[in-house]
Amino acid sequence: MLYGRSAEISALDEAIARARDGHGGAVVLRGEAGTGKTALLDAAAGRGGAMRVLRTTGVESESDLAFAALHQVLWPVTGSLGALPEPQSLAVRAALGLAAGGAGDRFLLGAGVLSLLAEAATPEGLICVVDDFQWVDRASADALLFAARRLGTERVAMLLAVRGDAPVKGVPLTVDVRGLPESAAAELLESRHGGLPARVRRELVTLTGANPLALGEIAARLTPAQLAGRDPLPDPLPGGARLFGDRVAALPATARLVALVAAVEADLDLILRATDRLFAENPSDANAHRAASSGPATDAGSGRDVGSGMEAGAGRVAVAELEESGLAEVSGTRVRFRHPLIRSAVHEAATPADVRRVHAVLAELTGDDRRAWHLAAAALGQDERVAAALVAAAERARDRGGYGTAATALARAAELTPEPRARAVRLKDAAVAAWLGGRPGQAESLLAEARERGGEDATLAMEIAQLRGRFALNSGNAAEALRILAAGDGLDMLADASEAAAYVGDTAAVAELGRRAAAHPEGFLRDAVAGIGLTMDGDDAGPGLLRRALARAGELEDAAGYLWAAAAASALGESDLAAEMATRAGQVARVSGMTGQLPVVLEFVATAERIAGRLARSQAISEEGLALAREAGYENTVAAHLANLAVVAALRGEEEPCERQAREALAIAIPHRVGLRAGVAAYALATLDLCLGRYAAAHDRFTAIAAAGPGAGHPAVAWRAAPDHVEAAVAAGDEAGARAALEAYERWSAHAATPESRALLARCRGLAGSSDDALAEALRLHTNPFEAARTALLLGERLRRAQRPGEARAHLRTAWETFEQAGARPWARRAREELRAAGESGQAPPAAVLDALTPQELRIAGLVADGLSSKQIAAQLFLSPRTVEYHLYKIYPKLGIGSRTDLARLVVLRKAPVT
Repeated sequence: MLYGRSAEISALDEAIARARDGHGGAVVLRGEAGTGKTALLDAAAGRGGAMRVLRTTGVESESDLAFAALHQVLWPVTGSLGALPEPQSLAVRAALGLAAGGAGDRFLLGAGVLSLLAEAATPEGLICVVDDFQWVDRASADALLFAARRLGTERVAMLLAVRGDAPVKGVPLTVDVRGLPESAAAELLESRHGGLPARVRRELVTLTGANPLALGEIAARLTPAQLAGRDPLPDPLPGGARLFGDRVAALPATARLVALVAAVEADLDLILRATDRLFAENPSDANAHRAASSGPATDAGSGRDVGSGMEAGAGRVAVAELEESGLAEVSGTRVRFRHPLIRSAVHEAATPADVRRVHAVLAELTGDDRRAWHLAAAALGQDERVAAALVAAAERARDRGGYGTAATALARAAELTPEPRARAVRLKDAAVAAWLGGRPGQAESLLAEARERGGEDATLAMEIAQLRGRFALNSGNAAEALRILAAGDGLDMLADASEAAAYVGDTAAVAELGRRAAAHPEGFLRDAVAGIGLTMDGDDAGPGLLRRALARAGELEDAAGYLWAAAAASALGESDLAAEMATRAGQVARVSGMTGQLPVVLEFVATAERIAGRLARSQAISEEGLALAREAGYENTVAAHLANLAVVAALRGEEEPCERQAREALAIAIPHRVGLRAGVAAYALATLDLCLGRYAAAHDRFTAIAAAGPGAGHPAVAWRAAPDHVEAAVAAGDEAGARAALEAYERWSAHAATPESRALLARCRGLAGSSDDALAEALRLHTNPFEAARTALLLGERLRRAQRPGEARAHLRTAWETFEQAGARPWARRAREELRAAGESGQAPPAAVLDALTPQELRIAGLVADGLSSKQIAAQLFLSPRTVEYHLYKIYPKLGIGSRTDLARLVVLRKAPVT
């Protein structure tokens, strides 16, 4: 029975009820040992009615075994794996050891866990219970938390119990489980020790902090006189912080030994075999047992004497003794301690030599990963044989997607490695695994140690330097990344350095690195890196190299290659081609099976969608990228998505979110010297002023963007902002400023050849030179409907002011309709007011039917239009197929349709392309 936990039970009941209604989520029960978290989980699991319950408990001895907890919680529902999208199914099967090969990216595995939980739910739902989450292995914890953060449309409640301050990333709902209310604590004591004087009850409650475990254990050790108040309570109370220490010490030697084995391994069969082996190795343990019993212990099957060293069943007797003590119980095929603190007490009671001896025996009886960890725990000093076994275990964990576990294994292997260079290599590999596991802090610490121990090996030093640079570029100071990477001579490292220089906005460094890259043999990457650098340096050879690189775009296979193609197009001033290449990068990254690069790729995909005027899609992609970047620990990518969201908010006239997201982006980008993202955040604020008609303020901001130096701004941002700068300068009455911005844009666009790039240049010339013909030429060239609408608005305004309202109305009406459909409300309002002033007071254009959809629904609708099934959509968006179907169920009534065919037709008609 639970006492005084009505508030906690109510919170759990609410989470379960919401899951039953299709609004799943996760709850963390957080409290110190003994506060009753397990009892609350038991009660909650029993209150789900017909809901399915899956359960696991973190075991400290298994915390280094990749997917140990995940295996336990998902094993009962592996029959549902066939319903998952194939990439997700393969990832889960590999993690659980059901299929050969790798689990792939951890995002993919997490999505698979989410889908499997959703598929395994009964019509009433599913409760996933994880006790002692602080000891769940990292690989399992990552996958479970990925799923926990995405349960919003599933009939799944995830209940996690964690001790103390152990982190549970991304689960906001926490229920603190503290000591009992005084009245409940008194009721608990009364139920177990009726008739206690009020003074004794109060003193026990005060001295134990009303911890239920402490109350029960300590009261049970008091004498009748102490309980009755005739004798004073002992000071300190018996047990203290180690509630079970004296009970462990009171165990017979054989029971203590089996308890120690059980504290290291929970499998009953393994415990029995190990205990028998230990008794055979040291008959004195068995002799002590025999002396304490009425006669020699014998095995029922063989009848052999325990003390002879040949007894094969002594472990069963010792397990029975341990059970009789009340400290542990046999549950199925496992031995479980009644409370985790008992396991701690067992460890504390053993000598280091005893612990090593147990691990050594277990290493002889186990294989693969368990054997490696037991060997490591049994090792005294460095041992290459043991280190190699841990490296092999790390490789198996890494292949299954358990990067955090692999990092731990490799770091321990490095400690055991006697040869200095091999130790440094293993530390480097551990750093990579930690990085891929979303633990940048651990990765940087491991890499620093690898660098320190690398000695004079130049090749290894360069590998470590490249990793340091990549880590810094993703999460740290981009200028420092540039400094580190620029020291290398290989093409890959020069490319990384050029990327870092581009992020900083250091054009001189980009140019220098391009010249260094030009000395390498011809190839796509060499042409792209060299071409970008030479073009920025004004070298006539640069554009030719970029054209040659882009001519090979059809041969590209990976997302990184397409991003370099996007950079090449951008250097030529062809933003439309750059957007196309970025979109292809996103498509490749989603289906590659290794989507760790996806948060970075989505930076550029979201920008491409925004430039095309597909604001809802740009928002949805940046929201997805932001969530993934935060999970991966990519701080600079977090800034990128925040900055893009700020621009989208600006285009919609949403002042508060724009300013907030821009501030958050700048708070990362400026200290990290990421000029590219700082520039985009500044562009968002300038665009907000432009959209809201604050032309002088917008002009000032655009001028500052053009003048910003490395780390605070970026030439590419200034180039892309130039058409807006020209517009703001003209509207603010600064003709000289408009001409200066135009001249800069002409220099940047000198080699651009696509129709859209020429259209934007024509628009700028039309604005700065007051040329209607140039604006009309821009309209003829535009391939981007959103930019065409902006030009139509500007031309319509000019024609109306020139007393040519009849000509103006067609342009203004087109602009109004386009802006309304794009959700660019400030421009739509401006176009509508101009249209009314031109003499048209007709009804507003019909709202774009797809505007009724949320960003997530819009993306799913677009993928349906591409012909993808729900499983395929789920695989791309890291959702469960049930979630996709849930969104479709909401989409149909919003749009007044009833089938996927109708939806596809609508999307195609509205030209809503997808990534």
